[in-house]
Amino acid sequence: MNTHSKVLSIPILVAALGYFVDIYDLVLFSVVRKPSLLAIGVANEALEKSGLYLLNIQMIGMLVGGLMWGVLGDKKGRLSVLFGSIILYSIANILNAYVSNITQYGILRFVAGVGLAGELGAGITLVSEILHKDKRGWGTTIVATVGVSGAMLAGLLAVMKVPWTTCYIVGGILGLMLLLMRVSMYESGMYKSTELSKHKRGSLSMIFLDKKRLLTYLKCILVGLPIWYVIGILITLSPELGRELHIQGEITPAKSIMYCYAGVTLGDMLSGVLSQLLKSRKRVLQYFVMATLLMVIAYFFMDEASVQSFYILFAVLGFAAGYWAVLITTASEQFGTNIRATVTTSVPNFIRASLVPISFFYTFLQTAGTTKLNSALITGIICCSIAFIAASLLKESFHKDLDYHEIA
Repeated sequence: MNTHSKVLSIPILVAALGYFVDIYDLVLFSVVRKPSLLAIGVANEALEKSGLYLLNIQMIGMLVGGLMWGVLGDKKGRLSVLFGSIILYSIANILNAYVSNITQYGILRFVAGVGLAGELGAGITLVSEILHKDKRGWGTTIVATVGVSGAMLAGLLAVMKVPWTTCYIVGGILGLMLLLMRVSMYESGMYKSTELSKHKRGSLSMIFLDKKRLLTYLKCILVGLPIWYVIGILITLSPELGRELHIQGEITPAKSIMYCYAGVTLGDMLSGVLSQLLKSRKRVLQYFVMATLLMVIAYFFMDEASVQSFYILFAVLGFAAGYWAVLITTASEQFGTNIRATVTTSVPNFIRASLVPISFFYTFLQTAGTTKLNSALITGIICCSIAFIAASLLKESFHKDLDYHEIA
């Protein structure tokens, strides 16, 4: 049963602030990629390759962490994940300020990725379970909207020319401060009832060895492909792609992130509100995926545009890709309480880790003779097309009662 009915409450606030720190740390590497790599001796011509390598390492860490924390969230409770994950990524990010070579950087981005993987899923699961079914969309919208604005803080610090080492230390300290707020949080009533039941909890086999559940799980992941394509390719590599488009002016990763996530913040807010007003998650996912496709295509028609126009496009592109809150809420609503944390924690991290095959495909197209711009465009069209089909095949979950268990 639900244990709380107020949308504006301490658990929702703490989950939102937790996601704020999570997103700050998650995009920080994209923001400080160039200065940090140059500082440890990476040559200018190797920045793109080294940056993609480290970003992929971080995403692989998030994939590992997503599965690990998800299972723990169902076996040991949502709060245990929130505590454990934040300690791990806070320490890793502080240590990131002291790396001196690519090997050290890669190891710590992997560890940070594992830690970051637990924050969002555990928070969304907890919020979904303590709110009434008609209000949970409002709660998860608040969490996501406040959370994604953490990326703007990361971008702002870089624009203010705060040293990249200090940016990492700030992320670690914010996480440890947040840990103190978590002490007063309580576990969800639904999970407590599951503890007393005989149902199997936190089982990956219940997902991967059941055809129906696996297909639903995969559809949730595929709907999110455009989000990380936009962030990992179009925004992170905006300086390189901008040169190919002959953008007039210097493109800085920090400003790219700021503008994009300003749009993502508004998009997450509107998509969440729209899903409540339309009483549909599925339709909103379809609308925003289509909008993302249109803005991806628009990106490649910016030839010789001013840098400011390019930044404005990033904001609109971010707005279109701002359906993260609705997507993760949908994933949470598709499964029973005894595997909900496993799903809700691992799905967003599989989505984030999808950047690995996305970037490999983008690179492969170039090695096959396709231009950099065409490679990026083809990759984006494929991601958006797959996402739209997956969203269309998902079951509507807006009115679904979450107080039930999956049978092994």
